[in-house]
This record gives sequence, C-alpha cells and structure tokens, in this order.
Amino acid sequence: MKTVTDTAHCDDLMKALETFRDCGPLIERWGTELARRLGSGARLLVAGNGGSAAQAQHLTAELVGRYRDDRAPFSALALHADTSSTTAIANDYGVQEVFARQTAAHGRPGDVLMLLSTSGASANLLAAADRAHHLGMTVWALTGRAPNPLHLAADEALCVDAPVAATVQELHLVAVHMLCESFDEAVERGEDARRAEDARRGVHGRADGRSGVVGRLVGRARAAGRPSVGTPGARSEGDA
Repeated sequence: MKTVTDTAHCDDLMKALETFRDCGPLIERWGTELARRLGSGARLLVAGNGGSAAQAQHLTAELVGRYRDDRAPFSALALHADTSSTTAIANDYGVQEVFARQTAAHGRPGDVLMLLSTSGASANLLAAADRAHHLGMTVWALTGRAPNPLHLAADEALCVDAPVAATVQELHLVAVHMLCESFDEAVERGEDARRAEDARRGVHGRADGRSGVVGRLVGRARAAGRPSVGTPGARSEGDA
C-alpha cells in the first residue's frame, strides 16, 4: 500500500526533476570534455562523503569498466576508496586533508577533480578543490541548492534544486548516468573520426600495396629520391 511518505518522496523527486532537465547541456558538455581529456591521457579524480562517496565510486566504476557497450578503459579514481590512505591521512593530518592530500599525490595539470556533496559545505571537499586549483586541475561539482561554498569554489557546478538530501543524491545518480552516456558517445565519435582519418591516409599514402604509417614513409622516401623504406634493395647506413 502506498503511504503518504512514499507519495511525498516521489513528489519531491518529480518537482526537482523539472528544473534538473535544464542541466542536460552542461552534463553533455562535461561528458564530451572528459572524453577528450581522458582520451589524451588525463585522469579523473572523484570524491564525496557518505552517500556521495558511493555515487563517486559508481562513476569511476562506469569509466574504468564500462557503462553500456564495450570500449577501452579510462583512468578514474575514487579517492575515498583507498581506505588505508584515507585513514592514515585522517589520523596524521586531520579529516579535512583526506582528499586534498590524495589530490596532490595523484592530480596533474589538465586532470579533472569531480566533487559530490548534497550540502556543498564539506570542508574536506573544499580543501581538495583548493589543492586542485593550485595544481592546474579543473574542478567540477555536483551539489544541492545553490549558492553553496563548493558551488562557488568549483570551475563549474551542477546544483540540484531540492530541499532533501535523498532527492539530491537520486538526481546526482541520474547526472552520473547521463555523464557516462555523453562520455561514451563522445568516445565513439572520436573513434569514428580516427577510423575515417586512417582510411583517408591509407588511400592517399599507399605505395606498393602498403598503407598507413609504412605507406606514408614509402611515399616520402620516393618523393625525396631515396630508396623506399622497407622495400627490397633499400639499404640503411648500418647495412654491411
């Protein structure tokens, strides 16, 4: 039997979803940018506390594993998941440093740090955002209602307009899935573009039935009047 509490929970979710729909373009842009960066060797670091930590780990699992279709794995770390490092840092430096110190250890310029918080006021996430900026990283945040400290500290933020933490977390999960879908679509577009470019280069760079890198080397050698690289009779300076 449906209770009043159940109905209120669904009503809160549906009301928040109305404004959440406007975040679609931001999430799509994040997914596209993340695909570009991670595809170029950058890394995603993610952190949160409590339920938001579970959401953070959900995101990294989708990227290191897969979201829907099979694809290459990408580098993504949930900072809270290393319990030994987290507890050691908390013991030696204080809880506020648990994510900032790991960000300093793993983060590099061009990497992305994504921080999840229903309140947007967690001190350890704010410290991580500050450390990330000093390293030249980009900071994205998923929070509750704006304005909040984390929303203001991030380069960009998706702020769920809901008064209840449970509703915020539920829509953060929706955002995670939308981000992964956008990410995968961008990865596929990149792969399609690379295949098309490889095919184009293979056609234009072909020589003696060769294509790709070898074909381009053969073409350049012939244009310069030198023996073709890798062809019968070609000699290098080291040949006896």
